[in-house]
Amino acid sequence: MKMANVFAKNLSSKQVMATDGTEIGILFNIVMDIKTGDLIDLIVKPDMSLDTSRYKVDEQYILLPFESVRAIKDYIVVDKNMARGIVSEPFNL
Repeated sequence: MKMANVFAKNLSSKQVMATDGTEIGILFNIVMDIKTGDLIDLIVKPDMSLDTSRYKVDEQYILLPFESVRAIKDYIVVDKNMARGIVSEPFNL
């Protein structure tokens, strides 16, 4: 996925939302592979109303794979299924 350059300081405390409009929470931090520079996970402080049981949880935060990011503008928009670690099965005839 190719995205325009976004500076880390512009991401601090940005609202994270799923593509279906569900408010997931506020970005707390980002996990990066220091050898490759690849972004691995978003660390998100979940919204109080969010059911976190289907997400990867680390103490009071949820981890969303960076591959789930679809857009970064006023919000960080993530694919809800990818954020939950759900991979679609290929359709076979």
